[in-house]
Amino acid sequence: MTLEVGIILPTSTPDPARPILGDVRAAARLAEQGGLDSVWSTDHLAASGPMLDSAVVLATAAAVTDRIRIGYGVMLLALRPAAWAAKQIATLQYVSGDRLILGVGTGNPVHGDAAWRAVGASFAERGRRTDEALRVLPDLVAGRPTVLQDGTEITLAPGATMPPVLVAGDAPAARRRAAAYAEGWVAIGLEPSRIGAHVTELAALAEEYDRPPLTVTVVAPTLATDPGRAAEQLNAYAEAGAARVVLAVSGPEWQAGYEFAAKIKAQL
Repeated sequence: MTLEVGIILPTSTPDPARPILGDVRAAARLAEQGGLDSVWSTDHLAASGPMLDSAVVLATAAAVTDRIRIGYGVMLLALRPAAWAAKQIATLQYVSGDRLILGVGTGNPVHGDAAWRAVGASFAERGRRTDEALRVLPDLVAGRPTVLQDGTEITLAPGATMPPVLVAGDAPAARRRAAAYAEGWVAIGLEPSRIGAHVTELAALAEEYDRPPLTVTVVAPTLATDPGRAAEQLNAYAEAGAARVVLAVSGPEWQAGYEFAAKIKAQL
């Protein structure tokens, strides 16, 4: 199996004291020139650290590249009205030439609930709202008449190709959500030795919904600092059944992380 390698754009940071805010245009170009398969933007209204708007970031990355795919890593659907999220998704598909990958999550509790309160959304009901949005999203994005949860009927235009959906989350509810609505599941830092069991579980869940088996994407795997050894580790992910890894940069010198990722990719 050929393992896809992506990288997170320098748009946010898990450490508020060390924000990784870099040149999105330069990062996207560097990733494409380095042979990487995808670039990803984090998403939140108000997280524990600085974070740029994901739709603007991905549109910028798409505008300066030709081949590389752009991905939400991951979009918090429940923070937005489903129709508005669909409009952004369809537009990104149009301007990128169908290069979008839609990662979806419900939000890490570590960021708190301030963003949810700010937009009048329920933090406690974010899982249910995510499911509701995923149910109507394909029709909304495609430009088909759609009845929303409150009974409103709307048709968005122009329609676009619905991008592949990846659902993130370690909880059983997230894996079931992935099986019901998505093409893949996303885990953070999952070790190769644990992938097999999840692949089996996801296949069984997908069968319940009469859907094909899901792919597995691993974000921010722990890798050796030597490119050769890191490439061996990524080969282990491929052998275990992962379809994609998305690498995370650390510190303000994000360029070094991109160059390292390119070296690894070249050795796979």
